[in-house]
Amino acid sequence: MNKHYFILLLMTIVSPIVLFAQSGRIYGVIKDESLNTPLVGVSVAVIGVSKAASSDFEGDYTLEVAPGTYKMVFSYVGYVTKEVTDVKVESGKATHVDITLLPSSDQLEEVVVSVSARTNTEQSILNMQKNAGVVMDGLSSQAIQRSGASNIASAVRVVPGVSVQDGKYLYVRGLGDRYTKSILNGVDIPGLDPDKNTVQMDIFPTGVLENIVVMKSASAELPADFTGGVVDIVTKDIPAQKQLGVSLSLGYNPHMHFQDNFVSYKGSSTDVFGFDNGVRKLPISKGYNIPNPVSADNRPIVEDVTKSFSPLLGAERKTSSIPDFSLGVDFSNQYNLWGNKLGLIGVLNYKKTTLFYEGYQNGIYQKPNQSDASSELRADRTSEGDLGEQNVLLSGMVGLNYKTARSKYALNFLHIQNGESRSAIFDQITRIANSNNTYKHLLDYSQRSISNILLSGKHSNESANFITEWKVSPSLAKVNDQDVRLTTFVVDPAGNYVISTDAGLPMRIWRALEEFNTIGKVDFTKKLQLFDREASVKFGGLYSYKQRDYAINNYTVNYRNVNLAAPNGDPNAILNEENIYDATRDGGFYMQGQFEAANTFDASQHTASVYASAEFKPWDKFRTIIGLRGEQYISFFTGQNIDRVRYDNVKTINTFDLFPSLNLIYSPVANHNLRGSYSRTTARPSFKELSVVQIYDPLTDTRFLGNLELVPTYINNVDLRYEIFGDQAQMVALSGFYKRFENPIELQAFSDALPNNIIARNSNTANVFGVEVEARKNFGFLMEELQNLNLNLNASIVKSEIEMGDNEYNSRLSFAREGEVIERTRELQGQSPYLINAGLSYNTADKGFEAGVFYNVQGKTLQLIGFSRNSDVYMKPFNSLNVNLSKKVGRDMTAGVISLKIDNLLDSRRVSVYEAYMAADQIYQQRAPRRTFSVGYSYNF
Repeated sequence: MNKHYFILLLMTIVSPIVLFAQSGRIYGVIKDESLNTPLVGVSVAVIGVSKAASSDFEGDYTLEVAPGTYKMVFSYVGYVTKEVTDVKVESGKATHVDITLLPSSDQLEEVVVSVSARTNTEQSILNMQKNAGVVMDGLSSQAIQRSGASNIASAVRVVPGVSVQDGKYLYVRGLGDRYTKSILNGVDIPGLDPDKNTVQMDIFPTGVLENIVVMKSASAELPADFTGGVVDIVTKDIPAQKQLGVSLSLGYNPHMHFQDNFVSYKGSSTDVFGFDNGVRKLPISKGYNIPNPVSADNRPIVEDVTKSFSPLLGAERKTSSIPDFSLGVDFSNQYNLWGNKLGLIGVLNYKKTTLFYEGYQNGIYQKPNQSDASSELRADRTSEGDLGEQNVLLSGMVGLNYKTARSKYALNFLHIQNGESRSAIFDQITRIANSNNTYKHLLDYSQRSISNILLSGKHSNESANFITEWKVSPSLAKVNDQDVRLTTFVVDPAGNYVISTDAGLPMRIWRALEEFNTIGKVDFTKKLQLFDREASVKFGGLYSYKQRDYAINNYTVNYRNVNLAAPNGDPNAILNEENIYDATRDGGFYMQGQFEAANTFDASQHTASVYASAEFKPWDKFRTIIGLRGEQYISFFTGQNIDRVRYDNVKTINTFDLFPSLNLIYSPVANHNLRGSYSRTTARPSFKELSVVQIYDPLTDTRFLGNLELVPTYINNVDLRYEIFGDQAQMVALSGFYKRFENPIELQAFSDALPNNIIARNSNTANVFGVEVEARKNFGFLMEELQNLNLNLNASIVKSEIEMGDNEYNSRLSFAREGEVIERTRELQGQSPYLINAGLSYNTADKGFEAGVFYNVQGKTLQLIGFSRNSDVYMKPFNSLNVNLSKKVGRDMTAGVISLKIDNLLDSRRVSVYEAYMAADQIYQQRAPRRTFSVGYSYNF
């Protein structure tokens, strides 16, 4: 019985594959051209073939036919019939044909529109933009595949208004992470850095992507906590055909790879997979306080505990590892199960990168007194040295999608594992707080992981005029900084390396973060008639719960009856057999420290929201989308500050807010839109910001301070945009926008006495004005031979202004130089004054070749607000110029792609500087990423 059942199941799965391998498939989506909504029940016929089909509740259709070239007819009551010619079907392959139908106008005779078959899904993205209720841009899977990009971060550079920071984070319209939000299949997902709104995009391989959609204006069904834009990563659900893809790439940076002075240290044997095997774990219980060896009874305990810690405290110089390496495997297929469609996608992606910043710099500077003759900034501390980083990223995703006549179910599993090891050897000079020349070694390892499940469903009634969608998504994020080691030697006038309490004893830090998120949402859409035209009403709700536990264990290496110069500048000699603490002689270096209650907290956030919106056309060429979203947001905090003040489940924020939105679209002529929109959105403080925690970064020697007094930011947004859509995925748009910020959260220097401490504070009202131009245009208008040469351009000019509070303004006055005028206004922290994204690409579909040059730059941006003696820090423009070349190879130029990429062709440096009146700029941070050359190969079986 079991044997027969197994054979039957095997035939059920395998037979469609065998049959499909002997035939071909035509599939696509049919939509209303004026509304971009799916059309249900459209008749799909292939001339000369007895088979026919009709579109389902999502507008999808599928037909299996023998190989050949066909003409197709799409007909629907009340719509103009459309014929599509030259539909080429190959054995074992799927041909994609998306169709839009125009409503008929009570004509007396039948009208048939004939077009040639095109599989350009970029045009479908443009249709989506044209008919969307919000200002949006996007990138199709076809454009991604054609570019040869291996991950979203590489592919998304061509999306107007989007910039890529650090090679992985997406920002929209020059606004930083706080005002940009990224979601996966319409649901929030935490990133490897849980304090960021945006997920790093280099974790998603392009093989499973359907498209990327960037929404720049709000509507009621979108989350309220964004301002710049929402980036929605949409994965495939029901694959059109079986595909097994393998991709491989190697990257080489001449200044980082095979360098004999690379800085690193020996970690664990499993670092190559993105996690530590236990060699870095805290060897004692987390709540244990190491006793003081002053008491004779404690000395044997101190000796044993000290010997349980790894003696490795120093980095080493060696030849850097092999070039950057990435490997990806993706599988997708469609099955016929019980007469319905079952889709399966699976992805496994591995990436290992090496960075070497030779001569990196960090600095903390302050203004001189008004009485000083010189206006030049004074160095509080400066660091310069070599920094090596090794990063491993391992991600896997499995998705199941099951579709019936009126329902679709999806179940996705995602896990991301990341391990980042940093080592640095550097010199630091301090002059204000104290006067020391020091020599330092840093060892740092951070292990991060995300596990996410998404269960969703979509259901339609028989007439498809009422749609229900629901999603449930729990996730678990973990971040563990394991055995972060900083060893400091003072270099005395005689050139000796001495351990000194004045410069700081060697320290070791363990930090643990665990965050659980769960989101549930439901959406209802009802189609109806209003003003004798198609209209719809949407309503629904969402509940989100986030809970975080955070703890720090901080230890130092103390000493007793030992020569402090004995290690002679070698960190690994401190805890060697000769110098480690010996209870018998009561001398040596020993571990000291305890669990830090002041840097431990337990916090939670609750968001409950409901919304309703209506879309209708009061006039033939005029669309209105009006909506209202209500959100109840509550946050709780439990912890203790450095003054031992305890907070026990204190309600730090409790607000109910209404977020109205209005989107108006007027289409004076075909393919032209005049858009106007208004919305109210918010930006809330992160867990880290809304706390009393103090987080120290030993590399930059800076400390982040939490602030329980923060309140949410509220933003009123107004957009005006005129857009023109052409054929061949061309478009031109001109936009203007205005944003008014109430209580914006900004990063500021904390005080004169602690210039390296940074805190988030609310500021006064800010205004942001911007003009944006976008264009996707080919050069066929000059000559037909240039039709394959395409320009993608987005340029924004932004003016931001915020009125300083009295404390900030007066603090600037107190250190103003003679002749310096202190204004009451300044720029908004984090807002770029201009943004340019430009891409020039050439592609030939018949030869399978594509070449692209992509340029991105953001203007000088206020990164950190100064206070009193502390100057403002500005991030200088980083001119990113990248080149992509790809060539399809293999059978019919469809199986394989060879790609060549050059990143940072201009060899730009990432530089942030202190700026002050009549003073030279001084380095806050400087890194030189240098040029990277990579070659890749992907093959689809």
